Amino acid sequence: MLIEISAGNAAAKRRLRMELAGAQSPAELAREVRKRLTIIARSRSFVDWQGARSLAHDLDIQRRAIVETAAKADPTEALDLLWRFMALAPAVLERCDDSNGTVIGVFHEACADIGDVALTAKAETKTLADQAFTALTQNDYGQFDQLIRVLAPALGRAGLEHLKQQMIDLSNRPVTKPAEKDRVKIGWSSSGPIFADEMAERSRLSTVRLALTEIADALGDVDAFIEQYEEETRKVPRIAAEIARRLLSAGRAQEAWQTIEATEHQRHNRGWGWPDFEWEDARIDVLEALGRADDAQTARWGALSAFRTYGSPSNS
Repeated sequence: MLIEISAGNAAAKRRLRMELAGAQSPAELAREVRKRLTIIARSRSFVDWQGARSLAHDLDIQRRAIVETAAKADPTEALDLLWRFMALAPAVLERCDDSNGTVIGVFHEACADIGDVALTAKAETKTLADQAFTALTQNDYGQFDQLIRVLAPALGRAGLEHLKQQMIDLSNRPVTKPAEKDRVKIGWSSSGPIFADEMAERSRLSTVRLALTEIADALGDVDAFIEQYEEETRKVPRIAAEIARRLLSAGRAQEAWQTIEATEHQRHNRGWGWPDFEWEDARIDVLEALGRADDAQTARWGALSAFRTYGSPSNS
């Protein structure tokens, strides 16, 4: 009777079927979710920005069914469903106008859910690391941007080390450059044409560097984190601040100070423009850790003065 009442409202009917399947059994719910995910995967119609909200709602119904119902009865099955759900991202995002970020937001939530469900399911760490590696190398829309962070508890040190080695192996793979006549131009820059093989190589290196940086953080390996940045890059205020904070957390305050001092920390006083307040905050924290309270207070006043000068974009 309820299905008859919901006639003409496809979203309501799908939600009702999902609830009925869940009431029948977790296995029936899983089958219903798989069926819906298959239908979404096969769809080729373009969804404009107005329809994106409905698409996101449909996706979220599937996500919530997996996380809130299936995971409680069978976390291993739910984990597999979440990986299948995330596999939809490239095809779905390619065929919709998600300018408001509603659809990718659902995938970001599902990515976070993977971490919790994997932990509950007590997933085998090597298999989980292999799945994470595959996902990170197919992260074209940023749907897996937080994957290492959310999976770290479930991966543990062994899983993280396995994933780290996979990324290192990826960085060491020999690259075969196509013959000049076979190279595909995909754009132009001020320095000339942009080739598909060049972009693919940049993407590979970026994937490796970001993954190794996040793995280093998850393992608490400050030195491995620092190694991901070239010597000159470490002098960039924002990067220097990130490194200094990690050194500080590791009890290496003197090294943190050396990192901070290696940057042009007085550039805003020399008329170089907008100061980096993140760097200023890190510098103050390091001074406090070194027991230099007076210097830290002086730095605070300096940062406040800079904020008054540069705090509004109209003043920059």
